Amino acid sequence: MIVALDIGTTKVAVAVGEQSPSGELTILGTGEAHVRGLRNGMVVDMDQTVGAIRLAIANAEKSAKCYIDSVVVGVGGSSVKAFRSRGITEIHGSHITSADIARVHEIAQAAAIPNDREVVYVLPQEFVVDGLGGIKTPYGITGKRLEADVLIVVALRTAVRSINRSVELAGLKVSGTLFQALASAQSVLTEEERALGTCIVDIGGGTTDLAVFVDGALIHATAIPVGGELVTNDVVIGLRTPLADAERIKREHGCALAAMCGPEELIDVPSMGDRPPRKIARQILGEIIEPRMAEIFELVLREIRACGAEDELNSGLVVTGGSSLLVGIEELAEQVLALPVRRGVPWLGEEVISDPRLATAVGLLQLRPYLSDESRPWRVPRAFVKWISDSFR
Repeated sequence: MIVALDIGTTKVAVAVGEQSPSGELTILGTGEAHVRGLRNGMVVDMDQTVGAIRLAIANAEKSAKCYIDSVVVGVGGSSVKAFRSRGITEIHGSHITSADIARVHEIAQAAAIPNDREVVYVLPQEFVVDGLGGIKTPYGITGKRLEADVLIVVALRTAVRSINRSVELAGLKVSGTLFQALASAQSVLTEEERALGTCIVDIGGGTTDLAVFVDGALIHATAIPVGGELVTNDVVIGLRTPLADAERIKREHGCALAAMCGPEELIDVPSMGDRPPRKIARQILGEIIEPRMAEIFELVLREIRACGAEDELNSGLVVTGGSSLLVGIEELAEQVLALPVRRGVPWLGEEVISDPRLATAVGLLQLRPYLSDESRPWRVPRAFVKWISDSFR
């Protein structure tokens, strides 16, 4: 059994999966709870966060009819950054062995990491053997010189430790830590999309995580400190309605492109205090939501340009997360980015999970088998090396 825990700004999501002897994963159950204890990936209210984790776990245990004592945890927020590093080593012997791969990865990871940062994930990009690049699996290849490109994902040490501490205080063991954007990509993107070039955008409550893939490799990953929570706040101010009602109205009637709402469509809006409710045109709601969602996609475009991938995204953009459920989200994103856009929902094998809010949790389930039972971030590459070597013997 594998359990994934996605701690977001506005919700905690849990997915319970079971892995068969052949390696196939199936979903046994899910659970979630509202949370208000995080800001930009950092725990700011430990008691509230711990309580939400316990409630989400209890709901998942009831759904999956099991007992949960350990979880793999997703890490995100605006403190997460990614950069590439290269390692070079001489090959010891007539052909490349798993020891050579492990050694070159260790060298690639010897990059200078700021003292306030902690490695969350290390992802192999490509290998170069005697000057020949584009090699994904060098095991068994004859050569004298091996180079490896890796993408190192780091986060603020205090953010990672505060999340892990909240999990431990909830009575759980952290069996692995993974970057949320990579997990979402794992559950939502196809291999063809990665190969042709794509960007996944996971719009959460407090942040928007994104990951850019070109030629099948992850070249950029980060988090933008803007999400659906700000959209809800805009609705509170624009409609002068309580927060809980603003969130409900956004989910039930929200539209990311005001032009798609007919002026004759009316919605009920509760008022503040003891004032009577009102009816307003749904188009007004769209006019409140559209500017903030457009701002998010403009920030995404800035990140795409910064990593030099603007002309490389032949598969366009895939948007997921809770805010991707807004009507017109694809059309608005296409207007801002001038790219084809689709809404991404997680899938596991042949099973499609229709709720994009579970994209990260489902992706964590899929990536968990690559981590050892006692894994910590700095041990992830060794597990990847063993998986690559064993798979291509």
